[in-house]
Amino acid sequence: MPHPPGATDRVTDFTIPLELAGVRLDRALATLAGDEAGLSRSRLTAAIGEGALRDQNDRVVAEPSRKVKPGERFRLVLPPAAQARPEPEAIPLDVLYEDADLIVVDKPAGMVVHPAPGAETGTLVNALLAHCGESLTGIGAERRPGIVHRIDKDTSGVLVVAKTQAAHATLSAGFADHTIERAYLALAHGAPDRADPRLSGLSGVSFETGGVIRIETDIARHPTDRKRMAVARSGRGKRAVTRLRTLVRFGPAERPLVSLLECQLETGRTHQIRVHATYAGHALIGDPVYGGRRAMPGRTDPAAIEALSAFPRQALHAARLGFAHPITGDVLTFTSPLPQDMHSLIEILRRTAAIIR
Repeated sequence: MPHPPGATDRVTDFTIPLELAGVRLDRALATLAGDEAGLSRSRLTAAIGEGALRDQNDRVVAEPSRKVKPGERFRLVLPPAAQARPEPEAIPLDVLYEDADLIVVDKPAGMVVHPAPGAETGTLVNALLAHCGESLTGIGAERRPGIVHRIDKDTSGVLVVAKTQAAHATLSAGFADHTIERAYLALAHGAPDRADPRLSGLSGVSFETGGVIRIETDIARHPTDRKRMAVARSGRGKRAVTRLRTLVRFGPAERPLVSLLECQLETGRTHQIRVHATYAGHALIGDPVYGGRRAMPGRTDPAAIEALSAFPRQALHAARLGFAHPITGDVLTFTSPLPQDMHSLIEILRRTAAIIR
């Protein structure tokens, strides 16, 4: 198998014997692994979903439920296990608010919230451990920050973190009950329009006053690409509700090039805004996972084409977060201005395309 593992990677090779023919892949590998530490069926299933398994032709195998054939060979390459406890790191933070119970930060794009394989350092948790120090009184009997919600690595904006067990429990309940206000700003291809017959004909799409487009679907893991989420048939995933409102359109009235959207989250599923925007036919600018790079109309200004094509991440920003303080009950609202990369892109669009409000 030509795929070269790293020097510290853990490599396990499997060959399917005749007696396991027709068995699910994850079950077959678990049987062959036997009692080898760390290779339970659930761990193998997760590793397959992470793209860690390849066949004898060096192709990634991403379907744990596929049936195996006798003589098939597979190689599992796992990176070294991450440390059980993240270490404090003196990383600068943009702190919007802090007291004894919680801290609100403005997370930059590119920062992972919580350590994970492949991103064990440089995360928001590492930074918070150093910043908060002894003011963390403990979450689950461990001195650590209480992450109650997350935003993607390449999404910027406002995020609240609990510093005590009591604050963690109350904030978690607020997110579960959908009583916390979350508003994002996004730049999307085209502009959602209730007059669009495709959009109005989509299951789960409805229209509310004030130009709001409401999207309600189930969201689940993509059936063939475990790194993506997708709209699923009812009952096959978790309920997700997003409200989109177009703030500014850039480009011709009959065919806007880009729109600035306000996205209100009622629920908070993984990649929810990105999935729902794509479902509506208006993927986010720069989104590498959900098809955010598209051919531009022939009349598009070259400066706009260059700026849109070069945008390095999904153009999504957590702009507003509102909630009741978990201890005092005071209503708190925090806002974050657009980051420089999105602001600069908008300025280029303003100079090169007609603005339609």
